[in-house]
Amino acid sequence: MSEMMPTNPDANDEHVLLNVQEAAAFLRLTRSTLDHYRCEGKGPNYRKHGTRVFYTRASLIDWSGRREFSSTSSRAGKSR
Repeated sequence: MSEMMPTNPDANDEHVLLNVQEAAAFLRLTRSTLDHYRCEGKGPNYRKHGTRVFYTRASLIDWSGRREFSSTSSRAGKSR
């Protein structure tokens, strides 16, 4: 029998799978905001297992890091 990947959002592994609610909490967003970003193609990279959506901690950190600003008039990094 194959080992299942842990889904504990407190684990330190960047590749742990988080469901949509856990990912939204990690980013301090509402679930509906994260759903909207995903539908618009503006959210973090995600995985689909059938109809279920999962995110890795690494993809959430990467996406958040690309939204860093140095001032209200200019961006520090390029956003996708």
